[in-house]
Amino acid sequence: MSTRDWILHVDLDQFIAAVELLRHPELRGRPVVVGGSGDPTQPRTVAATATYEAREHGVHSGMPLRTALKRCPDAIFLPSDPPAYEAASERVMAVLREFPVRVEIWGWDEAFIGATTDDPEALAADIRHAVQARTQLSCSIGIGDNKHQAKLASAFAKPAGIHRLTGDNWAETMNHRPTDALWGIGAKTARKLAALGLHTVAELAAADPAHLARHFGPTNGPWYRYLALGKGEAEVVTTPWIARGHSHETTFQHDLTDRTAIAHHVAALATRVAHDAAEAGRHIARVSVKVRFTPFLTRTRQSKLPAPTTDPATIERTALTILDRFDLNRPVRLLGVAVDYTLPDDDQPTLDTLE
Repeated sequence: MSTRDWILHVDLDQFIAAVELLRHPELRGRPVVVGGSGDPTQPRTVAATATYEAREHGVHSGMPLRTALKRCPDAIFLPSDPPAYEAASERVMAVLREFPVRVEIWGWDEAFIGATTDDPEALAADIRHAVQARTQLSCSIGIGDNKHQAKLASAFAKPAGIHRLTGDNWAETMNHRPTDALWGIGAKTARKLAALGLHTVAELAAADPAHLARHFGPTNGPWYRYLALGKGEAEVVTTPWIARGHSHETTFQHDLTDRTAIAHHVAALATRVAHDAAEAGRHIARVSVKVRFTPFLTRTRQSKLPAPTTDPATIERTALTILDRFDLNRPVRLLGVAVDYTLPDDDQPTLDTLE
């Protein structure tokens, strides 16, 4: 095989649960669910992850812990510990950077790798073994011509395997699958495609781009067909990731109806994000406030600051001014405050806000 460029996707297996099992080896082989404070009786807390043994009972990330308890009464529930997961992730990424490759981090538990080699499977095996030996964590690795293929391939490789998905075997592997098997097409879009008679990847790949553009827009429509053909971005960006903003939010066990109490919580959240910005050496350019009313109506308002700052009093005052723009006539179940940072290099504000 000749030497050429490849994209690899490294995906850590059940990452958060795996980190917890390293700290609690006595729980190996048992159903474990991680989330919230670890108390499944508390309302409005969800699972961050679950071991494969818990997933066999239908437990999955994002599921309310109460539901997880009903589905798997024998599960062990552990509290979430983000600092531990971040530290474990940094150890893994450090191992990846020791190889003669380009590494683009996509989160705690995944990264894309750009490599020039004549044997991508051998490289993937070496990476897997190094990660396992140095961190005691398992990973699955997908190999592709682009990020889209590699991302899908790593899912086929789970757990703890290696899989190649390229233009050579794309049709054989993907054509019969539903359109939401593609990375970038969710269930809602898949239903809209199905309404047009496009149920499979093959049908979407054969669709008229102009027809898709009429229904999904001139950008998204043709892009869906592009994905169905197995195309995707092939550039690995090694520029360090820089946070464009930060947020804190709180979900309340009991709905808030008192405006004074709501304002108190918003002020506290604003102070926290201001302190975090100061500790990170970043300046705040915009403030957003998120309010989720019962049962699940979410509204967000925002304001740009006259000048970038990290002054807690200014951020708090701005957040409370934004809160005044809400009609608080319904019980509140969640409050959040987000800030947009100025970019470190040119001190220009970003537009990212809470969703």
